[in-house]
Amino acid sequence: MASEVYIGLMSGTSVDGVDAVIVDFGSAPLRSLAAMHVPFSAKLRGELIGLQRAGDDEIHRGALAANALMDCCVEAVAAVLAKAKLAASAVAAVAVHGQTIRHRPELAYTVQLANPARLAERTGITVVADFRSRDVAAGGQGAPLVPAFHAVMFGRSDEHRAVVNLGGIANITDLPPAGPVRGFDTGPGNILLDAWCERHLGQAYDRDGAWAARGQVIARLLSELEVDAYFALPPPKSTGRDYFNLSWLEPHLQPSYGAADVQRTLVALTARTIAAAAAAHCRDASEFLFCGGGAQNRLMMQAIASALAPRRARTTAEYGVPVTEVEALAFAWLARETLSGRAGSLPSVTGASGARVLGAIYPA
Repeated sequence: MASEVYIGLMSGTSVDGVDAVIVDFGSAPLRSLAAMHVPFSAKLRGELIGLQRAGDDEIHRGALAANALMDCCVEAVAAVLAKAKLAASAVAAVAVHGQTIRHRPELAYTVQLANPARLAERTGITVVADFRSRDVAAGGQGAPLVPAFHAVMFGRSDEHRAVVNLGGIANITDLPPAGPVRGFDTGPGNILLDAWCERHLGQAYDRDGAWAARGQVIARLLSELEVDAYFALPPPKSTGRDYFNLSWLEPHLQPSYGAADVQRTLVALTARTIAAAAAAHCRDASEFLFCGGGAQNRLMMQAIASALAPRRARTTAEYGVPVTEVEALAFAWLARETLSGRAGSLPSVTGASGARVLGAIYPA
């Protein structure tokens, strides 16, 4: 019997490291056997962020960064196997998302930095990678790809739910009891918050929103940010760090604005744009499940819950799936669909001309 054990590796727009999960799809209920997070070194993180802008010698720098990223993934695979007490031979495949350094579906391309051949060689496990490009080639956004997994994991026939991933970029999945699954990127999740925190405090993120809680929302700034054209675009749509970054924020800043007040305003921006997207596109949902790193930010969750009230706001952890594991689990599931020859994309989400088998396979 073919193995149903897969490893999912995810490094998202927060560029903080690799999340690794190992899962047995032959077991029920579906849960990870083990999970690990391997942080990026300051040097690698800086280079991955730097490569998201035009610069000198990008091809050479990108190749070296891809190798370093894969070495981090090798470490994550070894760590999660050891934690689960499994041998590499027990694993059907490793799914690696890679690090997005450009996402321009309107120009028919998306680039995830990776070297899957290096990962396959160093782990001795089949690798599935490059999940987004086939959907883009079919006219889709190539993102978000997790709604198909959200539907399998959290969809119900007796309740209208929505799932919100609070990564660097926030995305929402609408899961009606009947009818097509829909999903799209709502805009900034943690990306601006983390960048602003790093600039002013030298910290990668604002734990629990403690710094932001010391500030006050700047009404003028919030109003200016909310009218950005992206928020009013109809789905399908996706975005990334190449659009929402500090260069996007800076033209709206005034010398009189306090740094903590700006941080508090960015929390409000994330909460309000998610709530506005929910009202416009999944207004009948009675329950919202949150995952991603931002779901661990107490202030953020309070702001979102208030904006969504009276609808319920919970985390996926309350249903047995830790908030930091959902995306890596989703890509492990996508790799399983790839090896099975099944389509992993949802045209109702990405806008592609049809469902496609996603990913490229690098045999062990």
